[in-house]
Parts: sequence; structure tokens; C-alpha cells
Amino acid sequence: MTEPKTTRLMDVAADVIRPLNQVELKSVLSMLKDLGRSEPAIANLLGSEGPLKNFVAAALTLSPYLRDMANLSPPLLAEAIQQPIELMLEALVASARNAWKGEPGGPSATEAQVMSRLRIAKRKVAFVTALADLARIFAARDTTRWLSAVADASVAAAIDHLLVAGQEAGKLTLQDPSEPSKGSGLIVLGMGKLGARELNYSSDVDLVVFFEPEAGILAVPDDATETYGRMMRRLVRILQERTADGYVFRTDLRLRPDPGSTPLAVPVEAALVYYEGRGQNWERAAYIKARPIAGDLVAGEQFQRELVPFVFRKYLDYAAIADIHSIKRQIHVHKGHGAIAVKGHNVKLGRGGIREIEFFAQTQQLIAGGRMPELRVRPTETALCALAAANWIDDETRDELISCYWFLRDIEHRIQMVHDEQTHLLPESEAELRRIAFMSGFADAKGFSVKLEEVLKAVERRYARLFEHEEKLSTATGNLVFTGQNDDPDTLKTLKSLGFERPEDISRVIRTWHYGRYRATQSVEARERLTELMPELLKAFGESRRADEALLRFDDFLSGLPAGIQLFSLLGNNPALLDLIVNIMSSAPRLAEIIARRPHVFDGMLDPGLMVELPTRDYLAKRLASFLNGSRFYEETLDRLRIFAAEQRFLIGVRLLTGSIGGTQAANAFTDLAGLVIGEALKAVIDEMEATHGRIEGGRVALAGMGKLGSFELTAGSDVDLILLYEHADDAGDSDGLKPLDPVRYFTRITQRLIAALSAPTAEGVLYEVDMRLRPSGNKGPVATRLRAFEKYQNEEAWTWEHMALTRARLISGDADLIGQTKSIIESVLVSPRDRAKVATDVVEMRQLIEKEKPPRNIWDFKLIPGGLIDIEFMAQYLALIAPGRGIERSVNGLSTADALRQLGPELMNPNDLDICLSALRLYTELSQVIRLCIDGPFDTETVPAGLVDLVCRAGDCPDLSTLEAEVKRLSKAVRKVFQTVVKG
Repeated sequence: MTEPKTTRLMDVAADVIRPLNQVELKSVLSMLKDLGRSEPAIANLLGSEGPLKNFVAAALTLSPYLRDMANLSPPLLAEAIQQPIELMLEALVASARNAWKGEPGGPSATEAQVMSRLRIAKRKVAFVTALADLARIFAARDTTRWLSAVADASVAAAIDHLLVAGQEAGKLTLQDPSEPSKGSGLIVLGMGKLGARELNYSSDVDLVVFFEPEAGILAVPDDATETYGRMMRRLVRILQERTADGYVFRTDLRLRPDPGSTPLAVPVEAALVYYEGRGQNWERAAYIKARPIAGDLVAGEQFQRELVPFVFRKYLDYAAIADIHSIKRQIHVHKGHGAIAVKGHNVKLGRGGIREIEFFAQTQQLIAGGRMPELRVRPTETALCALAAANWIDDETRDELISCYWFLRDIEHRIQMVHDEQTHLLPESEAELRRIAFMSGFADAKGFSVKLEEVLKAVERRYARLFEHEEKLSTATGNLVFTGQNDDPDTLKTLKSLGFERPEDISRVIRTWHYGRYRATQSVEARERLTELMPELLKAFGESRRADEALLRFDDFLSGLPAGIQLFSLLGNNPALLDLIVNIMSSAPRLAEIIARRPHVFDGMLDPGLMVELPTRDYLAKRLASFLNGSRFYEETLDRLRIFAAEQRFLIGVRLLTGSIGGTQAANAFTDLAGLVIGEALKAVIDEMEATHGRIEGGRVALAGMGKLGSFELTAGSDVDLILLYEHADDAGDSDGLKPLDPVRYFTRITQRLIAALSAPTAEGVLYEVDMRLRPSGNKGPVATRLRAFEKYQNEEAWTWEHMALTRARLISGDADLIGQTKSIIESVLVSPRDRAKVATDVVEMRQLIEKEKPPRNIWDFKLIPGGLIDIEFMAQYLALIAPGRGIERSVNGLSTADALRQLGPELMNPNDLDICLSALRLYTELSQVIRLCIDGPFDTETVPAGLVDLVCRAGDCPDLSTLEAEVKRLSKAVRKVFQTVVKG
């Protein structure tokens, strides 16, 4: 606790509360005088003058329940006056926890004894806590924590008693009767406010009970449901039946799976199957605060770990928002809480109430908790702080909502202290409202009402901003009616005014959506979300170039979508994302197809830092490490790699699409992403191999990225060129695992598994298509190459084109020593003296062969056109091979083509020629990155989307396509001349 354990009621400050009225005050003083005859501490209190006497008297006038408690148990009031509060409460909680125990050496406690002990402990805790709360010695945080502590102790003691009773009846065999719950497999979760340790003064407790049939404590396992069901009925009786000692807590077990048709205690496996297949969003929200409080706590924690994927989805889950808000709307309709008015207002469920703050936090925890483990916290205040730390809300929102939350919890406690009733309604009468105002430290009802209204409106305002899209059920732009068989004339006018050229066609398409003819719009809920989104959707598409074409592409996208709720909810919550999807539909069919196949890739767009943080290697590495954290199995790791790569490729593409990064930055980012993902895949493959086949003595692996992967020039759709090299001890025999393999088969199997890990299609798609033709001997050689064989081949057999390829080799993963050896060998090969004329002849012949066998489709085929990318790449590689013969020993491995030219060109090329090549390369890179991002096939100006034409012109810094085409022709012609000058074959 935050307060020291020596805190006493006598530490109360002056005038924290005032008595209800003089009549009540006289009555209470008279009662205290009577109590003082048997309790000297109370007599001494009355004989003194000061804050403590004034406080106790005022408190008992304001709370009839506390007055009755004092009358019923004068020693309790005397003890509360004299003793340190925390020490009293600790002892009372401990007595509740031990209520199931019998006398040492004697029989265990009877059920009647357990019930009496729990009721006495709870009553005393409630009384002492209420006094400390009213005295402002406790804040609401302390009150809720102590009330939750006694609830935890009571439920745990009742469960221990029932387990012991089960053993005594021959139904159970406990592992350790002195710790009945240990290893029992009986799981009791505290839900809601109990789970978050935020229990009300007069709360009921929400419990969910599960059991592990395999725990082995049942005498007859087939009787599990009946045995535990009977036990839970007794649990409810122990806790909530009213006796001469009162009750402990009203108990609710209805949060279990499908409570109308399931037993009171549910088998763990059945629960997991239910939540995985049929669990609802409201259940996910409930489990945010769930906490094992009784029974087998170890099993409870394991069960919660297994529920994490159900509660916190891997993808940002905006579909949950509307569900949660719909619950809030249903509460308002059912309870009739349509407006804020202090008298009669429900401080929990009414507008601006406690539930809105809880929903505000929980919905955002549901949305992002799967990707941000730090949001998986139970208490409301802690959740708001975590959301602020993660930049989901600002500090001002956090501070205001925390302040409002605890103010409303204070008021809730005072409402319940009056008569120990589980109510959240403020009184209707002025006199009773004054009672709550005085208990809250206000001088009158008016000041209290002003403050409460201010708090309720602040909460309502914050809550409304989160859910404001839910209220947009109409549009000011005009009629948008898509029901019936015929077009609505006013709707056609609206569509025309929005920017659509063929409103009848657009109306027909949208009616198709509303008829539920696509899977994405088959459910009522999906169509409702779509209807709410429609005004913003049509406005955004109408503002795009060729609006009809863009919306029809969106229609194609919808037709292939397996479900629509998630997407419609996402777009409704984020206007910027709606603009982005319109941009994608109007210009980037390839991205549209990716979203259609994997809508979750869109989630990353909600990262607040997306457009300001560059996708550097460090940035990607941190996110990859976080995404892989907790991955336990090989297949799970590969699936996570596929999910991560797809999402990050998409997000890099989005940055490129929006102009946040340029083509060169995109190339670096796509390449860094590939290097990281392939490196993790290689680690996973090696771990899996070692688990099955063991290790080869001295075995080591190094992976070289070739081609565009080696030179940081990958595009969104690139495959990857790889060479896997290995070494081992000369006398190494078979591997030392359960299934031994000789070294050649062992490293061949690693390579084959790596290829499969990267390119085999799974439910999460393909990571990368892999090309290994650049290995020694090409497709005819072994897929894995021993380093000494690689060295021998490169020195004695490799052709010029293979040495050209070697100038782009970059070691991306593997054993550090082997990587160093490989680099040394590559450098040694590349600095070897060469016949310059022969190299030039080989380069020219190769370029002519490519030109003959793969002619360019059109001027936009930047790779193959004369003076295109191949010409520039060949020049850079040619210069790298001849440079050592000119006394220039500079490695270009690990450099882009542009950087290689900058490294070698100043000494081996005419400066003007170098500038031409770099300018052309820059243009080709910018255009290629955008085109490869947006479409899979060739760039045909007659068929590509209008939006892509705009993007390409922007990337090429030209006003229109004809100007850009003229620039490409000019530069390509100039590059071809430079190629012929530099490479004289």
C-alpha cells in the first residue's frame, strides 16, 4: 500500500465530511454514548473534541449501513478507532484466506464455520475500509485494492474447503491436503473489476471456473462435470447466501462460455475450442481483466497464456470497436440513460460514466494488444498509461480520464455505502443527493452537481471521439439509397455530383454489395458497417481521377474478400486509410490484390510513427524481433516470417506510394527486409536440422545474396538470388543426431529446406521466390557448395559473366568466420589480373545475346531496352573486373550499382558519361520501383490504371506521360552510347 502501516483513523484531517443534519447527528451521538458504556475507546472518543470525533459522528449520519454495523459490533468500531488500519486489514484478509482450516490436529472446518468466518472478515474489511475511505486516509485505489484482496481470499478459501470436502467424500484425491488447490487442475478466474483488483464497495464477484480432466484428482473422471458442477453450486451458496452474519459476495458465474447450455465448471479443452471458434468480442474484452484468483493458480496462468491469441489478435482489430460500442448502445437503450442529468444518473452505465472509460481503454487494448504486449494490462488506470506510452492516446487524455475514473469510483462507493446496495444510481431527491455530496467532501449538492457534470461531460467527449464514426449514420451530401430493384433518382444525382460519370452503373454495383452477393457483405453486420461507411467511401472515390474505374476496382477487390467486417470497421475508423485505399484502388492493382488476400497487412498503417520513421535496417530488425518473440515451433516461425515480410513489404510500398520515401530508399528497405527475414529463416532451418540430424564436426554455413539482393536494389516483386556455402572438418563423418547424414547430404538438405522455407506456398503465402542459378555450375551443380570447391571453381572454371555476378555478392547470414573467409576469397578472385580485351568482348557478347533472346516489350521495359538497366549494371561490373588491372583495388561488393559507379567511374569514365549513367539509373530506379509496386505485368500505357500514370509521372518528375517517355528515350540513347564507349569489345 502507498500509505505507511501505522496510519490510524485519528490521523484524519479536519472537516473532511460534514454530518447529514443536526437531527441525525444527535441520534448518532446518543447511540455512541450507549456504545461507550461497553467500549472505553468509544467513550474516550465522545469525551474528546477534535477531527476524529467529528468525522466518526458525521460518517455514521451519512451511512445508515455503517451506523448499523457499529451498533451491531461496537468492538469493531473501537478497534477501527485505535488500531493501524493496514495492519487490521492485513489480519482480516489473512483470516479470510485461512477460513477453511480446522484447529491444529483437529478436523477441517465445517461449511457453517467457513461461511461464518468469511462473512465476519468481509464485514469488518468493508467497515474499516469505508471509514478510511470517507476519512480520505484511503484513495479509491486503496479501497478497491483491499476489497479485491478480501474477495480473492474468500473465494480461494471456499475453493480449498470444497476440495478438502470432496476428498473427505471420496470424490477427489488431492496431491497435498495442506495445500488443497495445488495441482488440482481446478481454475477459478476473477473477471471484471475483481480481476483488475478494482472491486466496488458493494460489488458482486464475476467468476469463471474451468477444470483439467487430466489433473488426476477425480476418483471417477467420467463424473467430472457433475462433481465440479455440484461443487460450484456450493461455492455460490458459501459466498452469497444471507445468514445471521450477512453475506460475503453476490456471485455470478454467467461469464463462462455459452452459459445457457454449459455446466457451471467447463473443461479446459472445451473452453479453448469454444473461444477459438465462437468467442465473441465482448468475451475478449472481458478476458482483458481476467486473473487466476483461486484453485490451481499455475494451471490458471497456463490457461490464460493459451487464451492470448483469442483475446489479443495478431492483427490490429478494429472490428472489435463497433461491437463494444454496440454493447454500450444496448446498455443505454435498456437502462434508458440517454442524457446526462445528475439526479438519478447511473455513474457506471450512464453517459460519461465509468463503463465508458473502461470501454475506451479496453477497445484500444483489443485493437493493438496483439502487436503490443505492453498493452495487456488489467487495471483501467494502468491501461490508460500504457496506451499513452504507446502513443495511442495523448498524455492529456490519459490524465483527464484517470482523474475522472477515480472521481466516479469515489462517487460509486459512496452511493453503495449508504445501504450496502449494489447500485450505481444517484438519488432522485435533493435531500439524498446532499447526502452523497457531503460524503464526497462537498459543501452542498450544487457544488457536487457542477463537478459531477463536468466529469461526465469530459468522459463523454473523450469516449465520443473514439467512437464518433458510429454516429455517422447519414450524410449531408444528398440521398444515398441502394435498396430495391430500381435506381433512386436523387441517389443518381448525388453520385453525379460526387464525381462519378456513370452513376447508374455505380448504383447497380453498390446494390450488389447490399444484396450480400459477395462473401464480404453476406452478414447483416458487414452490410450495416458498409452502410455507415458509404458516404465517406463514395466521397473519397469521387474525388479520385477516373472515379468510376477506381470504384470498380474496389468492387473487384470486395468480390474476392473472404469477409468484410474487419475492413469496413478499419476504414470507418481512419479517414486517412480510406484515402489511401482509394489511392491504391486507383493506381496499384498489385497492392489491392495483396490487401484482398491478406487484409491484415493494412494494420501496420495504424502505427503512429509509420510515415515519420524510415524503414531502416534497425527499424525493421526491432520489429521483426518483437514479432518473432514467443514463436515456439519451426512452422510457426516460418508463418510469422511470411506475415511479417508481407506486411512490411506492403508498408514500404505504402511509403513509396505516398511519396514518403523515394525509389532508392525503397530499394534499400526491400533489400534490408529480405536480408533480415532470410537470415531468420536460415537460423530456423539450421535449428530444425540440428534437432533431427545433429551437427557435423566443424560444420559452418554462410549465405551469399547475389544480384539485386547483393546490391540493395530489390523491388516489391523481386525474387532473390542466393548461394549457400559450407565448410566442415576434413575428417568429419556423419552428423551426430538421431538420423545421421553425411556432410554432402547434410548441407544439401539445409539448402533444400531453406529454399522450401522461403518459396513453398503456405496459408500465409510465399516469402520469396528463390533463384540459385548463380552457384558454381549453375543448375547442373549441387545446391550447396563447399567453400574450397567454390574457391577452386571461381579461380579455375568460372566464366566472365560469373565473375561479373560475383561483383554483386554480399554475405547476408551465417557463421562469422566462414563469412570472413568467403569475403577474402571473393576479393582475391576479383582482384586477379584479367585480359581487358577479353572481358570487354565477353561483356558485349553477353549483352548482344540477351538483346537477341529477350528483346524489350516497349520503351517502359527499363531493364532490357538498349541503354537500360542491364547496360548500366554491365558497365559497373565490367569496371569492377578491369579496375585492378588499372591499379585500382576498391571492392564494390555490398554497394548498389549507383555507388559502384561512383566508386569506380571518376577514374575509369568520362565525367559527363558518369553523370548520364547516374541520372538514367536514378530515373529507372524511381520508375521501376513504383511500377513493380503497383502492377505485376508490363507497363502498357493503354491499359494501366489512371492513378498509376499519375504516380509514374510524379516519380519521373514530368508533367505528363509523353514528356516522361521522351526523357526515357533521350537518356537510354545516351546510355547506350556510353556503354559502347566504355565497353569496347
